[in-house]
Amino acid sequence: MRLMLSCSELGLGHVSRLITLGKKLEERGHELFFFSGGNAYELLKGVFRNVYPCTPVGWYETARGIVVSVSVLNILFPLPRINPETGRFGFKLSSGMETIRRYYDLRRNILKMKPNAIVSDGDLHALRLASRWHFSSVYITNVIRPSCGFPRLLIPGERFAERYLRNCAKIVVPDVPPPYTICEYNLGNLRDVGVADKVEFVGSFVNLSGASITGREDHIFASISGPVGTRSHLKRVIIPVLSSLKAKSIVSLGERGEKRAITIGNCTVYTWLSPEERSRCMANAKLVIFSGGHNTCFEVIKYMKPSICLPTQPEQLANAKKMQEMGCSIVAHNKKQVAQAIREIEENLDTYKKNMQRLNQYASGFKGVDRAVEIIERVAQS
Repeated sequence: MRLMLSCSELGLGHVSRLITLGKKLEERGHELFFFSGGNAYELLKGVFRNVYPCTPVGWYETARGIVVSVSVLNILFPLPRINPETGRFGFKLSSGMETIRRYYDLRRNILKMKPNAIVSDGDLHALRLASRWHFSSVYITNVIRPSCGFPRLLIPGERFAERYLRNCAKIVVPDVPPPYTICEYNLGNLRDVGVADKVEFVGSFVNLSGASITGREDHIFASISGPVGTRSHLKRVIIPVLSSLKAKSIVSLGERGEKRAITIGNCTVYTWLSPEERSRCMANAKLVIFSGGHNTCFEVIKYMKPSICLPTQPEQLANAKKMQEMGCSIVAHNKKQVAQAIREIEENLDTYKKNMQRLNQYASGFKGVDRAVEIIERVAQS
């Protein structure tokens, strides 16, 4: 079967899921065509053959991180900024114009490909395309109607976009069913949205098997990721705290390219780590610090590590809130709160570890990628 796959480039969680899914679909002999923009496009191009660029749609971001209020204004108006990637002055297109360009980038190819189905991970533009041209579609998402810190000015646009979810054949949530759903507060009331009959909780796309139960637990591991402005903000909060501790710590900055390392006190800071190195650091950590991204939540579940979440946007805050409610994590927003959270976890480490072990046992019973492939094949054949 011919499948068109598209993903959002807001963070790398979408593309990492699509790569995992794409490899499994490729193994089963399907012909795949991938679409995305920015870093997601580059990552896809390094793994698959038929990869096409399309206009990225993003938040308004500075060197200090995403600015939600200005992003709302940027929906309609192009705005000046210093590009956080290049450091140069310029204008960011309105996200409305980015949306139009992305739609036509996708439409340019769809009639030539004539896919049996369109698979979208977080890319509503692809769902709109499927609805307009009457192609079957599967939407992969951990965000439907968020309730934590979501800007009220964006609610009308959110409600408008939900009609495309109601038109797709199936919605795959790469998370476990209630009551342990990590993205619970990002989904909202599915019956109110009108998609409860389409949603299936398949389990995480992260492979939860083969984790070390103990590890050496000889350091604190901090994983920094996201756009450059977000990474800059997290560095300013995390590194000063860890470098002041007597305990050993390791930080990965998520800056791809030449690998470098510096040591500040007992804290070793790497520009980036390979997937294998990252896995080892997490397996041998006593606790993990991260921003609350959905995929990383399941990484800490895999290795059963208590965590501290420093959310930088509403989706991460919602994930972090759920992890905290289950006694697996602590939400922090600044240096003082991070230091307090480290002390809290160290003083009650056994309790946090037991909670993580219970969550791991439940989540390990699901094979998210395999089930997602079954759903996609069934929709494509219908």
